[in-house]
Amino acid sequence: MTRLDLNAELTIARLGQRGEGLALFDRGFVAVPFALPGEVVVAEVDGDRARLVEIRTPSPDRIPAFCPVYSICGGCAVQALAAEPYAAWKQGLVADGLARARLDAPVAALIDAHGDGRRRATFHARVEEDAGGRKRIELGFMQARAHRIVPIAACPILSPAMAGAIEAARAAATVLIPLDKPLDVVVTASLEGLDVDLRGTGPLSFAYRQALITVAERFDLARISNHGETIIERRMPLVRMGASLVAPPPGAFLQATEAGELALAELVLAATAGVSKIADLFAGVGTFALRLAERATVHAVEGDKVATLALARAAGASKGLKALTVETRDLFQRPLAGLELAAYEAVVFDPPRAGAEAQARTLAESKVPLVVGVSCNVQSFARDARILVDGGYVLEGVTPVDQFRHSAHVEMVGVFRRPAPVRSKRPRRLLG
Repeated sequence: MTRLDLNAELTIARLGQRGEGLALFDRGFVAVPFALPGEVVVAEVDGDRARLVEIRTPSPDRIPAFCPVYSICGGCAVQALAAEPYAAWKQGLVADGLARARLDAPVAALIDAHGDGRRRATFHARVEEDAGGRKRIELGFMQARAHRIVPIAACPILSPAMAGAIEAARAAATVLIPLDKPLDVVVTASLEGLDVDLRGTGPLSFAYRQALITVAERFDLARISNHGETIIERRMPLVRMGASLVAPPPGAFLQATEAGELALAELVLAATAGVSKIADLFAGVGTFALRLAERATVHAVEGDKVATLALARAAGASKGLKALTVETRDLFQRPLAGLELAAYEAVVFDPPRAGAEAQARTLAESKVPLVVGVSCNVQSFARDARILVDGGYVLEGVTPVDQFRHSAHVEMVGVFRRPAPVRSKRPRRLLG
């Protein structure tokens, strides 16, 4: 049975992994969202969670939040913390994750990669009914730790290229009110305009598709799709990756900000400088492969066939690339191993949040001189890093990259190298 305390005075010790203030209460820590280290607060405590009621002693590092729905919307966990302690907290998330995996490696200062803001967002839409029985769309982001939508008219962390995204998403969802289904509307900014992918509708009739085409024309969308199936492509959505132009499939994964993608790519390129043959695993639509191929031969492997087709097309249309081959393969079930890995001087891997455990195990058994790991999840990265280090690699360092500013998410790039074998010196034979 949890303890309920409606008027507890707490002193915040530190920020937790989710950006919540942690305070010692009874026999353990309680999480107080939106409270900062050093603050004395009053909170309603329920078990290991609490609701912030009052800040009695604010932190000297507290700054005004810039978003009117901060502390309600679940998108941002930490807006009220000054830049320097915020960067130290994010760097500490990576350092703590490595320490828990018994890894001793330098963690570089946090790279701020927010840039112009997020170039993609997922808006949640639900059908609501007012007192008069009229149905309307409620569209926004999810409330923190709840299933309620926080309606939004604007989001200050979105890139200027996302202008009109909320209005277009609401219009598309409004067309589908009669279906009365919860929807996700994924909007991505491309060089040719907004790219919208609807999820949750199921197959759509001709009438609904025609109505969505009208929405695309009204908001000058580049493309609108349903569950990855294009309804209309008025202009091919394109994104630039190095010297190449890529046409991502509907809803394809992209780094959240352009600055984040560039920062991660620069770290990967710096780590692989001078390497002539590289395998890029979990390659997506070519975030790293296309840039690496400007100076090295690259074999890109990705499990999503549609993504590999987009990568292959981009490579074929790009000038000046070295040989870039593409393979569709489930690396969770069939990681590269043995002689396949022996062909490469370096391997880059950038898996989903679950990490690349199976691939890390085959790499640990390989003789690949250099491995560069990119991750968006500290726990899975630390697990995979431990496997590589146990296999003989040295983790030279990890660089955290912050493209999800104000959230608890952090990207990281780690460089693993196999020490050169020590050659034993044979004693010279004496003549005579």
